[in-house]
Amino acid sequence: MSWCQFAINLNILNAEAIEEIFERFGASSITLTDAGNNPLLEPKPGETPLWMDMTITGIFFSDVNLQKLKITIIKELNLSELPAHQIKILEDRVWEHEWLKDFGPMQFGKRLWVYPTGYDAPDSGQIIIHLDPGLAFGTGTHATTALCLECLDHLPLNGNKLLDFGCGSGILAISALKLGCLSATAVDIDPQALIATRQNAIDNKVIESLNVRKDIIDITNEFDFAVANILAEPLIEFAESVALTLKESGMLALSGILYKQVDSVIEAFEPWIKFDPPVFRDQDGQTWSLLIGKRKAS
Repeated sequence: MSWCQFAINLNILNAEAIEEIFERFGASSITLTDAGNNPLLEPKPGETPLWMDMTITGIFFSDVNLQKLKITIIKELNLSELPAHQIKILEDRVWEHEWLKDFGPMQFGKRLWVYPTGYDAPDSGQIIIHLDPGLAFGTGTHATTALCLECLDHLPLNGNKLLDFGCGSGILAISALKLGCLSATAVDIDPQALIATRQNAIDNKVIESLNVRKDIIDITNEFDFAVANILAEPLIEFAESVALTLKESGMLALSGILYKQVDSVIEAFEPWIKFDPPVFRDQDGQTWSLLIGKRKAS
């Protein structure tokens, strides 16, 4: 069976309205992508990411009535003409696996590796995380995740307890457990992230040592290590709550921070955390930061 791919530039159009029309015409999948060069790497917790210049793409059975689809979009959105769009006929294949071909095994530090589906891990001294990109994305492909994973690989985690705040896919908590942590707590307000984290922990056989929860209320002086790979704004907002989860002299690693945001984040945590000089890494024209520090004595 062949498939039909219909992609349209949204510009100022209503994404939800287009999505509803696509669903009405039997779309098997619908995706939103950046039509320009303005990557939005991670939304705030609970938000849906929207780019300034966005394309919505639907994949339909080959017998979809494209002419009727176009007319419906024009009519229901009160358009004079259809915006820039593209139609492709696609050969049959397992589309949900197709995009994974762009991902291969990735190494972080000396010991830690992430292996996606389709790759056999060697029987060696490597520490292997089995993880595919998904809705709660986080596999190490972005500089901030890579910085955190490399940091974890160098920490003395054996027998300690770790907090992963804003866990996404759970990759940091799972890695910490594989690297020797006694237990890890993964926190995220996004239900999809919690589902992904639990499943990834099951797949990596560490679920019994992982606590997954929506908040960090009532957690104080509990963790030896805490890591948060989220954007600067929520880091600043939750600075006190995150810092107070650490034991005295507990270590904190923060990423998701752009170069120009470092001073603001350090200032937010200053009452509780003493930071080392930042570590920087460039990716796609942006300079990202990793902050590592320890909780001050009370």
